[in-house]
Amino acid sequence: MAGSITGNIIRVSTWGESHGAALGCVIDGVPAGLVLNEELIQPFMDRRAPGTRAFSTARAEGDKVRILSGVFEGKTTGTPVSLMVENKDQRSKDYGNIATSYRPGHADFTFDQKYGFRDYRGGGRSSGRETIGRVAAGAVCELILKELGVSVNAYTYSIGPVKIDKDNFDIRKSLTDPLSMPDEAASEKAMAYLKELSEKGDSAGGVIECVIKGLPAGIGEPVFDKLDASLAKAVLSIGAVKGFEIGSGFEAANLTGSVNNDSFFNDNGKIGKRTNNAGGILGGISDGSDIVFRAAVKPTPSVSIPQETVDNTGRDMTLEIKGRHDNVIVPRAVVVVESMAAITVLDLMLMNMSSRLDGIKAFYVYNRRQ
Repeated sequence: MAGSITGNIIRVSTWGESHGAALGCVIDGVPAGLVLNEELIQPFMDRRAPGTRAFSTARAEGDKVRILSGVFEGKTTGTPVSLMVENKDQRSKDYGNIATSYRPGHADFTFDQKYGFRDYRGGGRSSGRETIGRVAAGAVCELILKELGVSVNAYTYSIGPVKIDKDNFDIRKSLTDPLSMPDEAASEKAMAYLKELSEKGDSAGGVIECVIKGLPAGIGEPVFDKLDASLAKAVLSIGAVKGFEIGSGFEAANLTGSVNNDSFFNDNGKIGKRTNNAGGILGGISDGSDIVFRAAVKPTPSVSIPQETVDNTGRDMTLEIKGRHDNVIVPRAVVVVESMAAITVLDLMLMNMSSRLDGIKAFYVYNRRQ
């Protein structure tokens, strides 16, 4: 299988399947000297773990992360960092009825067409559990970004028709809220909506918003590796994500140029913007303001309502999906979106270190004089 590696300087490879022995990642390019241990990574894993959020799967996985390489005496060594999480609560028998049939909304059919074979136990490599490696790698990248004064915060923007009210916004609440919403009133409405769907055996989708603060102007490449294009690819590589927009996004199509353009002004000796319709990116390069983007997450495809499908011989049939599944993916996907953003931004920041000769000279000449 190709395509399990991302990045240029920070290169992340994820591995493992939903019902295999373990899942994890290998991160190449992590600089030496970063303080790193399992306790620093585990909070990120807990945000993604099953059974820790309302309306999530009852699969009882602790998702305890282990560092296998790249750390000595509590600090990174500059060699590849390998992280692993064991699977301990697989129930492969729950998937026996889909061994020869295709679940609507899943990758069963396409995997069969591509490989002529598929792991039907929870979707194998196409399962949402694959994101464990992404979150583990994202945790390491966020720790590095923190050292650079950059923060990445994602949260639930909406679930179904229920959206947060920015007047009630409190980012701290999203870390403890059962739906990862930074608005308590909106969370209560969304909970009621999800309960109603759950009683019908149905599921919901939603939107995740992510804000990157502290990123200096000048990050991103102007052609194929634009910052917004790189973020879009990273976020759309998450299985459940079906849409991406940055800044005013699709609303920009309804605006005039004079309204959509962000006016510059002198902000106490620095260049500032009066609005941020561009989402912090101009020409594929960060402009120094907050990076703001949103990801649309589809409803959980595994629903208990009978659905029409076919088996692998083409015979029409009705499928009733069993097993333990999320009623809504969004709350657990928040940290996955955040992780992919962190990996992408850090990689582009490191690439940017070679973009100007004066910067290279300052680094090497300074070191030579020490």
